[in-house]
Amino acid sequence: MVRILDSNLSHVAGSLLSLAIFAGIAFYGLVVYWPQPGQNEPKKIEVPSGSSLEEIAELLHDNSIVDVTKPFVLAAQLMGYEKSIRAGVFLLRDVTSNIRIIHQLVRSEPVVHRITVPEGLRNEQIAGIFQEKLGLDSTEFLTLCSDEQFIHSLGLDVPSLEGFLTPETYLFHERESAETIIGTMVEQYRRLFDEILRERSAELGLTALEAISLASIIEGEAIFDSERSLISAVYHNRLKKRMKLQADPTIQYIIKDGPRRLLKRDLLIESPYNTYLNPGLPSGPINNPGKESILAALNPADVDYLYFVATGEGYHTFTKTEEEHRHAKRKLRALRRKVRLEGKEGTSEKVGGSR
Repeated sequence: MVRILDSNLSHVAGSLLSLAIFAGIAFYGLVVYWPQPGQNEPKKIEVPSGSSLEEIAELLHDNSIVDVTKPFVLAAQLMGYEKSIRAGVFLLRDVTSNIRIIHQLVRSEPVVHRITVPEGLRNEQIAGIFQEKLGLDSTEFLTLCSDEQFIHSLGLDVPSLEGFLTPETYLFHERESAETIIGTMVEQYRRLFDEILRERSAELGLTALEAISLASIIEGEAIFDSERSLISAVYHNRLKKRMKLQADPTIQYIIKDGPRRLLKRDLLIESPYNTYLNPGLPSGPINNPGKESILAALNPADVDYLYFVATGEGYHTFTKTEEEHRHAKRKLRALRRKVRLEGKEGTSEKVGGSR
């Protein structure tokens, strides 16, 4: 009799255990596969940094991605993903159930934008690109670029980050912070301006700031890579002879309505960037130069040129004497007159080196 009773109890216990397991599996399946409204179009969601699972669920509810928050929270906990959802902007392509939403938040990468920063842009122009592409506050970006404490935190001893936001194609997450973007661009400068280039700069008697300042002038003058080392040579030769650089891009930097054809009165503007009035390099870079201009600044061509002037076709005529330079300028003026008479447009008016 006792054995029969024990057998019945064991059978009941086994049945209860099976029922509990079945109920658990059913509950897991119900919660994890809980259906959601399931709109046809993808949904973009931003998960702020430091968000709790409950806050993420509320965010999904506010954006009509989940209809009830508790099943979503339970599903993430049962799947072991309570702390696995990262911050960022995500594009959810399938929002028909908890499991599909959770897998996308955990396994997919946040939305990434490929952004190209061209050579020769000023900080304000770069800030404008990130404002347009990422919705970044351009004022905040520019404030950081001149914030002494922030600049020092990046390991630089310069008055501004003008010149140190290296042009490149970058991948940034949507809603990336200005600090992260600037830090990434400065790190790219560090990789480019490595120990070899720092040693080369020292050999030429230039600080890193001076080297980048010279590179920024070359960037402002050159259109074709083949001329960068020649333009560099002109400025190095003028520095050695203690001649004023008379670099037009430094004037374009200080006029408020540029870029435009420069006038004689522009050359009289009082500014530490005016290389027509002041000897030596300007007080800092005038744009953010690219790799080719930086390399050219540190590797000038072995020539004796002291002057150059635009040909009107994107290239320059390089000369050694002032008389040769005057002749080259006369040719440019004659070309300009011809273009005006023929009603043509698009001829370059940039004159560099010395007037």
